[in-house]
Amino acid sequence: MGITDGKTDQEDITYDRTDFRATTTNKQLNFLQHIMSLLEMDGRAAAVLPDNVLFDGGAGEKIRWHLLQEFSLHTILRLPTGIFYADGVKANFLFFEKKPPRTDDVPNTFEVWVYDFRTGMHFTLKQRPLRLAALADFIEAYKADDRSARKETEDGRFKRFTYEELIARDKVNLEITWPKDPVLGDADSLLPPEVIAQAIVEDLQAALAEFEAIAEALGGEVKPDVAAEEVIAEA
Repeated sequence: MGITDGKTDQEDITYDRTDFRATTTNKQLNFLQHIMSLLEMDGRAAAVLPDNVLFDGGAGEKIRWHLLQEFSLHTILRLPTGIFYADGVKANFLFFEKKPPRTDDVPNTFEVWVYDFRTGMHFTLKQRPLRLAALADFIEAYKADDRSARKETEDGRFKRFTYEELIARDKVNLEITWPKDPVLGDADSLLPPEVIAQAIVEDLQAALAEFEAIAEALGGEVKPDVAAEEVIAEA
C-alpha cells in the first residue's frame, strides 16, 4: 500500500482475499466484491457505484459475470449528475440479492431491469436538489411488492434486458443505454435560465474553494479576490 501526502495511492493497492473472485486495484470493484462477500443467503443489497464498474474489462468482467451467475441482479437505476459534491459524477444504484447455487447450471439472474433516471434530468446540490418526489415514477415502476408485475414504461425510461442479451455483450458490459426517446428530451433545454445560472454559480464556487484549499496546502496566503467574487455574484 502506498501513501502519498496523506492520501492512498490507488494504483499501489491490491487486495488478496479468498472471498474475492478477482484481484484488482480498482476500489469501486473491490467495494462491490466486499458487499457480495458480506451478503448472507437471500440477503439483499442496494449499492451506489460509478459507471466504470459496469464496463471495466479484466477483473471487472469477471466480477460482473460472477454477479450475474450467483446473484440476482434485478435492477439498475442510472442516476443523474449534479447530486454528488464532485461535479459530473456518473453513478448507478445496483439492486441485487444473493441466491443459492442452482443445480441445473442456470444463472440466478435471468433478467435485469434498467431505469434511466439520467436522460433529461438535472439536479444541483442547492438550487435544484434531488427530492424523494422526483423518484416517484421509479418507485412505482420498481414494484417492490411484486417485481413480476413490472412493465416497460411508456416514457421509455424502464426497460427489460434478458440474461442472454447481457452475457452476449462485449466484456459483459452492463452500461446499458438506448437511443434517446424524444419524449425525454434534452436535459439542458428543460431547465429554466435561473436554474442553469445557479448551477454555474455553484460550480464556480466549488472550483474556487478547491483552489483555495490547494493554495493553503502549499503554504500560500489566501486573500479574497473581490473581482472573482463579483464575477460569481453576477453569474
